[in-house]
Amino acid sequence: MTLKYDLVQNDISKREKTDLSFVNEETARKVLKYHSSFDQYTETPLVELKELAKYLGLKDVFIKDESYRFGLNAFKVLGGSYTIGQYIAKKLGKDIDELPYKTLISDKVKEELGELTFITATDGNHGRGIAWTAEQLKQKAIVYMPKGSAHERRDRIRAHGAVCEITEWNYDDTVRYCNELAEKNGYVMVQDTSWSGYEELPRWIMQGYMTMAYEAYLKLQKQNIKPTHIFLQAGVGSMASGVCGFFSSVYADSKPIITIVEPDKAACLYGTAKADDGKLHPVTGEMNTIMAGLACGEPITIGWPILNAYAENFLSIPEETAAHGMRVLGNPLKGDESVISGESGAATMGVVSQVMTIDELKSIKESLKLDENSVVLLFSTEGDTYFEGYRDIVWNGAYPNK
Repeated sequence: MTLKYDLVQNDISKREKTDLSFVNEETARKVLKYHSSFDQYTETPLVELKELAKYLGLKDVFIKDESYRFGLNAFKVLGGSYTIGQYIAKKLGKDIDELPYKTLISDKVKEELGELTFITATDGNHGRGIAWTAEQLKQKAIVYMPKGSAHERRDRIRAHGAVCEITEWNYDDTVRYCNELAEKNGYVMVQDTSWSGYEELPRWIMQGYMTMAYEAYLKLQKQNIKPTHIFLQAGVGSMASGVCGFFSSVYADSKPIITIVEPDKAACLYGTAKADDGKLHPVTGEMNTIMAGLACGEPITIGWPILNAYAENFLSIPEETAAHGMRVLGNPLKGDESVISGESGAATMGVVSQVMTIDELKSIKESLKLDENSVVLLFSTEGDTYFEGYRDIVWNGAYPNK
């Protein structure tokens, strides 16, 4: 078997710590309060895979199943919905605590706001979250998707009343195009990455993702369980940095080991960590990976300082690892629950399963410090959002371990 993993270890003891006040528990409580005001809110499951942990030689494995989030099959709506709420709050001169869902959809707020148009670039899940939120609030959304995006994902976005088209460019160039349209037409750009001059809304998006992290934290706390290892998949790194920051804040005295996982075709955070020269190192080109939600080449500027200061490992993985993770989660050992996880959602499960069972990855396992005492926390960030692709991998065996 020849699976190519590339690992960069980051000695965080030598890194300058960065401000975590905007991703601390107090902020997470506020974000969760906002999300739970929506009629569609329910806490997503935190699934314990006891039998899998035993089989892999770990103490325990927990995975947060975001396929149940707001009926949208992915976590991304958390960032977009909170950001739109914060944007409206700022526009009205209010605190978001004064604007629960029922207030946001009121005629009074609608009259004060007028008609807003939100625009974004997406590989699928983020754009659907923006379209859904705009639909709920009776506002407009425009969504553009990069070359090669699945028509199935495009059609789901359109189903929420949004304008949605697929471009001939990669993700990062599609982001630039959306920003040009926003500046030209007065649209509100809601993007889960940042650049110079555009940092406030991406910061809100990072905060929005903390709902799933906070739910998991509270559930584990009730059971008096603390993870020793957290694996976070990354595209631009907005979710990874928000969740990394949150857990580094609440577990400040004994932080879990945090590993960032990226597809080898779009490993911009891994490349930045490897260079270790104080600069961000984008990946260019088509980035044609099955992990569509992670096919992003430009690291988030406001998130990188958190990852650099608090993430111990940066891991670049092949396509087969994500496919393996999908099959492991979808075909559980007797006694465990099934988790329907898409290509981006299952990437971290693929890592944990492979490093614990494949001899040639033994050095990676040792570097990650995984053993029989490890309690692993993962986030399945999407379900079968591309059903044809899911079926091809899980039913038909596409991308087998080589």
